[in-house]
Amino acid sequence: MSIDPAGRVVGSTVSPHSETPRPAPIRTFLHTDDGVTIDSVYDPPSFVYDASRPPARDLVFVIAHGFTGDVDRPHVRRVVEALTGYGGVVTFSFRGHGASGGRSTVGDREVLDLAAAVAWARELGHARVATVGFSMGGSVVLRHAALYRQETQETEGGADAHTDAVVSVSAPARWYYRGTAPMRRLHWLVTRPSGRLVSRYGFRTRIHHRDWDPVPLSPVEAVPRIAPTPLLIVHGDRDGYFPLDHPRMLAEAAGDHGELWIEPMGHAEHAVGDELLGRIGDWAVTAGG
Repeated sequence: MSIDPAGRVVGSTVSPHSETPRPAPIRTFLHTDDGVTIDSVYDPPSFVYDASRPPARDLVFVIAHGFTGDVDRPHVRRVVEALTGYGGVVTFSFRGHGASGGRSTVGDREVLDLAAAVAWARELGHARVATVGFSMGGSVVLRHAALYRQETQETEGGADAHTDAVVSVSAPARWYYRGTAPMRRLHWLVTRPSGRLVSRYGFRTRIHHRDWDPVPLSPVEAVPRIAPTPLLIVHGDRDGYFPLDHPRMLAEAAGDHGELWIEPMGHAEHAVGDELLGRIGDWAVTAGG
């Protein structure tokens, strides 16, 4: 595959087979439905292309990073490298983060960013998409799965932005939580002009000054609408941002279609080890397959 001068993806003429070398990553800017440019990267699978492999070679992960992350952050790249052993990987910087345009709405309109990335992943030729989100991104993958249903996508036509499996890591269950010191600091960043200034120049994250209007569907309200799409909820027993009542609320809302893993770790991408990423990769390979 290649990129034309306008930044569109051009289909590849190379057919995968056992001797095909791994293609180079593709980097481009996507455009959301509300006109924001999103810096995005596609990393092909790291395993050797082989027609005899299981369906995992048709799988692509779409990674939704946490607040203040972006596609070039080392902790995001480490997740990418681990998951390319199980399929292709699309990463992107949420609006207001890194080289993407716009301003962060801290989990609201970011659903549009993820939808653009999922649609691009399907355009690249992958048959199955697994969305994997961390912290803020964890809440976004839940709302995205609830809002972009396969049956709705099929009836409305246009770009197919539904997901086939969802992994939410270190996500909140409800909005406006201030019960821990890290979350009180985050609220200061988001709600105060001085905090937004620190976020812009200290974390390369530009935050919108307007409050949510209307307040978006909360993660725990979104979860029941995801079924029957497979759902994995992962949370650390030493998470300093969101205590264990958050994942337990999400798991209860998911019912039989969700799976909960409580892991010996802290919060989000920084805390997820390679062994856990490998188990997430294995789960996604078999989920819904």
